[in-house]
Amino acid sequence: MTSLRQLFAAALVAFGFAAAGASAQPADYGLLNPPQPTEGGGKIEVIEFFWYGCPHCARLEPFLAKWAAAAPKDVVVKRVHALPSNAWLENATLFYTLEAMGQVDRLHSKVFEAIHNEGVNLNIESVRNSWLTKNGIDPVKYAEVAKSFSVQTKLNRARQMTSSYKVDGVPQIYVNGKYVTNNTYAQGEPKIMPIVDKLVDRARKESVAAK
Repeated sequence: MTSLRQLFAAALVAFGFAAAGASAQPADYGLLNPPQPTEGGGKIEVIEFFWYGCPHCARLEPFLAKWAAAAPKDVVVKRVHALPSNAWLENATLFYTLEAMGQVDRLHSKVFEAIHNEGVNLNIESVRNSWLTKNGIDPVKYAEVAKSFSVQTKLNRARQMTSSYKVDGVPQIYVNGKYVTNNTYAQGEPKIMPIVDKLVDRARKESVAAK
């Protein structure tokens, strides 16, 4: 898990910690207190909070992508680029602009690869523009969309959710606004999605019992 506080104070440093706002359980998940309302339209909502600069998020991505592609029909998977401060604004803007342009599915993993495998600093405008061009995106169009009302609204929503979900580390995955797990609980990125399966099943049973 990458701690936001340490990243604000220094450089990119990853270390393990229990999820903030989550009541630690003698298990592999926590409880968010208070629970957050869901927007899944009646489906079980699975939300990942991430940051493009986070190496743990980069390692989780292939596992999450594979899981999401085969997710049950009663599950909706959402990604939220954490935005606790403007320190992560450029990366968050990149995510939501690519999403608005219909390119995030094609380029999401490539962003991680560029940053973590190729050493590309996408926070630098000229470097980012070259990377966008290389990947078939017009930098001028990108800049226009980045300033759009739609993207700015999504950035504001990301700020709000980062606060309301009490996110102070990434990656974190929340199920139905109640359960949370991460690589600290799971003891490694490869073990996270099996825990999410368990939490989805728990949420499903709770939904049936509530009817």
